[in-house]
Amino acid sequence: MSSHVHEFDAREGGSFRISLTYDAPNGTGKSAARTDTYHGRFVKLVPDEQVVEVFEFETADPELGGEMTLTTTLTAADGGTDVLIVHEGIPDSIPAADNETGTRMALANLAGLVETG
Repeated sequence: MSSHVHEFDAREGGSFRISLTYDAPNGTGKSAARTDTYHGRFVKLVPDEQVVEVFEFETADPELGGEMTLTTTLTAADGGTDVLIVHEGIPDSIPAADNETGTRMALANLAGLVETG
């Protein structure tokens, strides 16, 4: 996927809006044919410890509607940082395995960025 950040105000109460577009032509989006667009706000930001975001997909599909919460917690570990991500309110229409795969892919990309430094 590729991303487009439309808005990103990284402070408590700040908002964001992002579109993720599948690179593969057979990818199915939630907001458009190949795109997932979502918007939300930062509820809690504790530097080097925790980020809590509330967001929702921009879609008319009621099965994908509603707010979701994403809590990312960072904990110091030997030689690095443990990252715990908790998703709440994910619509039932999104398979848990798909959500987990996407999260693992994002974490792998993050690791690639920070571990090469």
